[in-house]
Amino acid sequence: MANQVTAERDKSAQGGSVVAVLNSQLADWSVLYVKLHDYHWNVKGPNFYTLHVKFEELYNEASLFVDAVAERILALGGKPVSTIKAFLEQSKVTEASGSEDATAMVRSLADDFAGIADRLGEGAALADEAGDPPTADLLITRREEVQKHLWMLRAFLG
Repeated sequence: MANQVTAERDKSAQGGSVVAVLNSQLADWSVLYVKLHDYHWNVKGPNFYTLHVKFEELYNEASLFVDAVAERILALGGKPVSTIKAFLEQSKVTEASGSEDATAMVRSLADDFAGIADRLGEGAALADEAGDPPTADLLITRREEVQKHLWMLRAFLG
């Protein structure tokens, strides 16, 4: 009986860690979502159309992922962070300054995606260790998509 109680406690602690990882992702993607809107609305220059369309594509993807992450947190019995203050406190993604030119926007997003890809990989490993394959799969799948976007952003920068 003691082993069962210990196993349940360990599983609960691991689940809490998984929820914490997911809330960090939720914060990153929520800040990124707003940043992408800023860039979408304010990009100028010869690459306006290409970037305007790409930023919209990326914020639409971010919106879908935010919802999937929040729902996964709820399915695990956690509470998703859901305030701007909490997003900014927990996110490793920084807000747009409002003064970036098109190249600086793409460079900033490439940096954001590189960090997010790393954190997605770390989160997937933690979820796997916690015996949570659905969360690991969610994060691994998103990491693959982020790495593709990162490759394209870096190619754009030359």
